[in-house]
Amino acid sequence: MMNDDTSAEDGINSTVTGNSADADRTYSIGELADEFCITTRAIRFYETRGLISPSRAGASRVYSHRDHSRVKIILRGKNLGFTLEDIGDYLSLHDTSPTKQAQTEMLLKRVEELIFDLELKRSDLDRTLLDLRELKDKCIAVLQANASKA
Repeated sequence: MMNDDTSAEDGINSTVTGNSADADRTYSIGELADEFCITTRAIRFYETRGLISPSRAGASRVYSHRDHSRVKIILRGKNLGFTLEDIGDYLSLHDTSPTKQAQTEMLLKRVEELIFDLELKRSDLDRTLLDLRELKDKCIAVLQANASKA
């Protein structure tokens, strides 16, 4: 779940070390939704799953730079085929592992599994495409034979 701002060492962590102004910035639910092109309902769902934990200012949710970074990781992970459970495990390890060893090992294992699954799907797709092309050719041949008889 890497992006252009990370190295392989950073795994799916797409947080970028920024200046203290970035670290102090807060976001409303609408700002996060707009920035990431997702619904506020999705953000609240991630909150109920324990993936993000905004503070409250009265009835309003206030999202920190950490929450912002975690939403970025969640979306990147989903885009790469990770489940929310995988992402939650990754985020938990991120919070508890200063060396990132366990986090990186878990990520590597899951990445290898996803690559294997995608290679199987690609093989299945190639086989299906071949069958469909053969069927298409047979249909064309039948139509051409019928047209020449007419």
